[in-house]
Amino acid sequence: MPIHGIEAKLGVKPSRLPIAAFIFGITGTILGFSLLFYTMAYDWPMNIGGKPSMPLPNFVPVTFEVTILICALGMVATFFFRNHLFPGRAPRVMDLRATDDRFIIAIDAKENTDHGLIDNLLKEAGAVEVKYNERKYVSYE
Repeated sequence: MPIHGIEAKLGVKPSRLPIAAFIFGITGTILGFSLLFYTMAYDWPMNIGGKPSMPLPNFVPVTFEVTILICALGMVATFFFRNHLFPGRAPRVMDLRATDDRFIIAIDAKENTDHGLIDNLLKEAGAVEVKYNERKYVSYE
């Protein structure tokens, strides 16, 4: 369930995805403009009715579309890379019982040393099962 503003309360750093999107967008813009410049002005310039061989206003639609294409494909590749969703990779699942109606809460037990308090807190909150792993508490709700 989404809770807006929870990232700031938990101290989660802002995502760097906008930076990646900007870099992919700039790459697409440069690639699109370079493709048009190479084909229209350098490789095969044509004199059509005395118009210039490098009409910048005519480059805008194609450059824009290539920018969007490269940005979208780059963000998809970034998503798969960042979430370790490579083809053929086994998924990382803490427990097979985590489904649509159950979720898992993992608490770092190294920083939270009062294990009895954590156990009682999770059970009072409605946890179905609380088990202590060697590194963390795992609560099934």
